[in-house]
Amino acid sequence: KGQNRGERGRGRGGWQGGRQSVSEEMPKYITVSTFAQARAAEINAMLKAVAQKSSNSLVFQTLPRHMRRRAMSHNIKRLPRRLQEIARKEKKEQSKTKCRKARRRHINLVAEFNRRQRKNIWLETHIWHAKRFHMVKKWGYCLGNSPTEKSYRACYRAMTKHCLLQDLSYYCCLELTGKENELLKQLARICSIDTGLTFEEACCLSGRFEGSLNLYRADRYPDNMLGPVTFIWKPRDGSENRQLWIWMHPALKQDILRELKAIFQCSEPEEIYIPEPVTSSIQEEKQMDVVLSLGKKRKKEDKEGEKAVPVKKIIGDGTRDPSQSYSWVSQTTGIVISDRTMEILRYRLIGPLSHSVLTETLKAASVQTEMADSETELNNWWVENCKDSEKVSLHQRQSAVFELLEGISSPSEMPPGTILGLTVGDPRVNLPKKKTKAMPDFEKYQDNDKVRQLYLEGVPVDCAHSFIWDQDICKNVTENKISEQDLNHMRAQLLVPGSHLDLGPCESKIPILLVQQPGKMAGEDRPGWGSGWDIYLPKGWGMAFWIPLIYRGVRVGGLQEALKHSEYQRTPHTPNDFPDCQAGKAKELETSLLEKFKRRPPAKRANYVKLGTLSPFVCPWGQLTKNWEGRMKASGEFVRPSSPHPECCATEGHSFCDPKAEVVKEASPETGEVEETMEITSSEGALKIEDVTGTQDFGERDETMTSDFIVLRSEKLLMQLSAWCYPTAGKDRRVRLVSRLGQKEMTEDVFLPILMSYPRALVWVNLSLLRKGNPELHAMICIPTEDDLLHLSKDKLFCGPQEPKHRDIFKHKVQKLKEEEKKKKMGNTKALEGDPPSVPDKETTEEREDLILGLWSDALPDVTSHCSRTLLGYVTRGDFSLAAGCGEALGFVSLTGLLYMLHSQPADKKGLVLLRTPASLQYRFARLNIEV
Repeated sequence: KGQNRGERGRGRGGWQGGRQSVSEEMPKYITVSTFAQARAAEINAMLKAVAQKSSNSLVFQTLPRHMRRRAMSHNIKRLPRRLQEIARKEKKEQSKTKCRKARRRHINLVAEFNRRQRKNIWLETHIWHAKRFHMVKKWGYCLGNSPTEKSYRACYRAMTKHCLLQDLSYYCCLELTGKENELLKQLARICSIDTGLTFEEACCLSGRFEGSLNLYRADRYPDNMLGPVTFIWKPRDGSENRQLWIWMHPALKQDILRELKAIFQCSEPEEIYIPEPVTSSIQEEKQMDVVLSLGKKRKKEDKEGEKAVPVKKIIGDGTRDPSQSYSWVSQTTGIVISDRTMEILRYRLIGPLSHSVLTETLKAASVQTEMADSETELNNWWVENCKDSEKVSLHQRQSAVFELLEGISSPSEMPPGTILGLTVGDPRVNLPKKKTKAMPDFEKYQDNDKVRQLYLEGVPVDCAHSFIWDQDICKNVTENKISEQDLNHMRAQLLVPGSHLDLGPCESKIPILLVQQPGKMAGEDRPGWGSGWDIYLPKGWGMAFWIPLIYRGVRVGGLQEALKHSEYQRTPHTPNDFPDCQAGKAKELETSLLEKFKRRPPAKRANYVKLGTLSPFVCPWGQLTKNWEGRMKASGEFVRPSSPHPECCATEGHSFCDPKAEVVKEASPETGEVEETMEITSSEGALKIEDVTGTQDFGERDETMTSDFIVLRSEKLLMQLSAWCYPTAGKDRRVRLVSRLGQKEMTEDVFLPILMSYPRALVWVNLSLLRKGNPELHAMICIPTEDDLLHLSKDKLFCGPQEPKHRDIFKHKVQKLKEEEKKKKMGNTKALEGDPPSVPDKETTEEREDLILGLWSDALPDVTSHCSRTLLGYVTRGDFSLAAGCGEALGFVSLTGLLYMLHSQPADKKGLVLLRTPASLQYRFARLNIEV
């Protein structure tokens, strides 16, 4: 009767329909034993669920409020008797944590910090950052991502008008030592003069300037890129051996180190020089046990207690295991590769007032000829060098050049990559009483001939020398540093509180290296923007230099500020903007975006299939270049390198691109006949891909396509392409023509050899929106049609065309899977009879995981012709630019597609493209530029 009551109203039958459905569902007979077993299992599960505590609260917290007493938390006997046994079990499970006062003792703090650094290494400025920044774990380090305060515009103002400080100590340094000829012979194999300067550049080889280049696998240029690096040669000192520092991003280190060991034939030596052994996890645990067994308090006179204090680790990095070697030697050539990561700290100052901050914070070390104390080794290396008159005169020249920096208005006025070596005193001694803002004093150096000479000629070669190249000196400086506690004790003993602390011969002398960063060098606008200085200093002195720089009014930035700095300079950011190297193919971003998309309900997220966005979370570079190569072959004008007569293939009668590739064209706005939906199936307008068949997982679809393309980095070709992107008519015609001097006109005889040489190449471009709009990540760069350009010339306020809506061809599959899941939940008669449930097939489970409403779940069709506008490339970074005052985007386009677009565009519309964000149907006009 109750069941019929629940069934009333369903169907036409009323009571009768209910009885019929019940009679059909009821089995004719049941087996008592299996039925009883099934019910018994259900009852046991129900009792277990009731007895098991579902919340994380303690027993005394589950009592009614009127029965709760504070004493119950520590006195179990005050609880009701029925709960006392459970409470005793809980108390045993709880770990005995120390009180806060014990946890905050120095001995326990350092031991805890060392334990927490086992997986992700901390920089020396970590605790300072952790209190003020959002921290992220990347590349084996724990790094500051962005400030907790609102400082987006403030950081930009600091870059533009004052000074921004960043800690780049997580960057990796590999030191190569050996004969110069042997080093240059092998290093020439992993770089190319076609992309710019190499390790053999005369100005860099002398040690006067820092160089930057892109590394490739040995003899594989332009394929198999390893990543971008910067390098510094140690100035010549008369010996045959030379030292070279190669600095790289931690994501690139393992690939580059593996290649260097291969070309120099380096193997691990038997006796490995390790500057300071890293304590292993077992040693740390034993150390922790000693610390815990000391008792509540450790007396100062207890010698064993002093020895048991764990020392803060200031060595090691997140890119290698503690048991790994630090150096490798070649038995044939004698080349030694040493890993000096985290041995040398690196800070970056960005902004026009970097000079003022440096000159106010750092003071050149005073000459010292006598030891302060014969028992300690403090400054013994400095005393030895001060006995040499040539080294003293060199130090005085370096100090004079350093003081002249204050007379230069911006670091961009110095020659790019200038290196200045220096030995400075302890910066903690010169701390101001309160935080001030460092300002330049130009009147002091007005009409100064020495400043003018420094501006024109740069720093002399001999002034690039620094003692930081010597590992023994760096070790001495690190070990004999005066502690903060001793320094504060000396300050407390001053007769006049707050007066200058003069340490005399006891003051530490620290060798450093200053390297100028040139800022924006390519393009016509904002030359020198974002220039500054890099400071290289020995390990252990991180906070000693960091706090004095903070006291000079600098603003500190994190990873996000570094990203914006490169974005405003329009330069690729490592490693995300290097898709042709191994580190640039990481899938962390794609995975995080996909997970974020899945967390939102289908009604509150974009349906990318209807929007015509095939790949919203990753850029399919391999398929983009492959599709453009297929279009050129289909048109008959694409010439293969193996063609016997390439000059005969290009005729005036042939079109540059296959007209059939564009499946649907939008009607002109005058007629008003715009299709509201586009019927697109997998057979229409889809280019069959040989190496990708069937359905693939969303994250694995692009794996087979990313290895078949390169990024064009030839300076000669990029300058040619840059000239072709400029319009040859219009109000800026004269400026554009000046930039085109010496470049060839765009004819088929000129660009067809480029297509033959690089059929699957990408080009780094920057785009500026003509009107409103904010480009976003993975936005599509498309080619405008003739109607779009005609409409724009007639109406200057024309924003851009709109993409017609597409049909979601996967919607019925998703609905079908949902219906099947509902049927399974309702159960069937087999469960009543005790039969085991049927195991679902692997194919159906994979299909269910791959099918996500709103995403293209099949193998990608031809990405270039999927929408009404032909796809040219993708945006890797885009936002409103505070530097340009409009929306700007950076990304890659297909070289083949770019040449096709420039060849077909009118003279006054060269370089005009359309941008469309993944979650929008609106196209917007943008100007495409290639800055070299």
